[in-house]
Amino acid sequence: MMSARFINNRNQTDVSEFLLLGLTDDPELQPLLFCLFLSMYLVTILGNLLIILTVLSDSHLHTPMYFFLYNLSFTDICLSTTTIPKMLMNIQAQDQHITYTVCLSQVCFVLVFACFENGLLAAMAYDRYVAICHPLMYTNIMNLRLCGLLILLSLSISIVDALLHSLMALQLSFCTDLEIPHFFCELAQVIKLACSDSFINTFLANFMASVLSGISLSGIIFSYIQIVSSLLRMPTVGRKYKAFSTCGSHLSVVSLFYGTAVGVYISSAVTDSSRKTAVASVMYTVVPQMVNPFIYSLRNRDMKGALRKIISRITFL
Repeated sequence: MMSARFINNRNQTDVSEFLLLGLTDDPELQPLLFCLFLSMYLVTILGNLLIILTVLSDSHLHTPMYFFLYNLSFTDICLSTTTIPKMLMNIQAQDQHITYTVCLSQVCFVLVFACFENGLLAAMAYDRYVAICHPLMYTNIMNLRLCGLLILLSLSISIVDALLHSLMALQLSFCTDLEIPHFFCELAQVIKLACSDSFINTFLANFMASVLSGISLSGIIFSYIQIVSSLLRMPTVGRKYKAFSTCGSHLSVVSLFYGTAVGVYISSAVTDSSRKTAVASVMYTVVPQMVNPFIYSLRNRDMKGALRKIISRITFL
């Protein structure tokens, strides 16, 4: 099977297709992978849609905390939809090819939604910081305008970052071996396939990832240092537990998101197997998006109460 098709024009190689190798080349495992990822995708969509519906339908949840959660659930749906359906289509059709245009579009959208989620987690940490450290000023500080600006800023940075990398990738020329050892078009894997000089692309990708994730993670760490400091000054254990319990869900999501991303980075650094790195990448592109609704619905009392109302209404109908 040829891994790519080419159109020669003005002595340059224009790529028409890449070949996604997926998670395994064993044909007997393909039906199992299809069922597994289809189930994970359906759970992700239904779980996050339920969170969105719950936040919209319950007036008690119309607060900044749940406004950010609403956007996080929407982002999780979009990120999963960018990668999993194409993988399922390829397995079903037994054709692992992906066109050049679709591949770069996938690169762009994955960057947009992953970066946006990164910014959302930082905004949610700031919201918890204000709620616990400045409770009397909470409604004045976390007003609708600021929440909207935080969302708009995160989304704008994400779009600019994704377009920058995508436009840089358009300048690359590729050789004859265009097999991507992954189940979706990841920026780093696409850059590795270039036969032209890709130093700037690699440097820019690593630099922007370090800066954006570093800023968000620093903001999250600073917020929780202030939160812990404020909790230690609270006189009663009950108030401490109640205040910190509102942070439990967010801390779990942050740990899952950044923990899996760091795990993938370490995996790619210590192993030469691109296929193992692809398997590890499932942990940050699929698993967090599926688990997030369960974290917030199981650890948050207000969310559990609102979910019970929604489920009872659906059951009654």
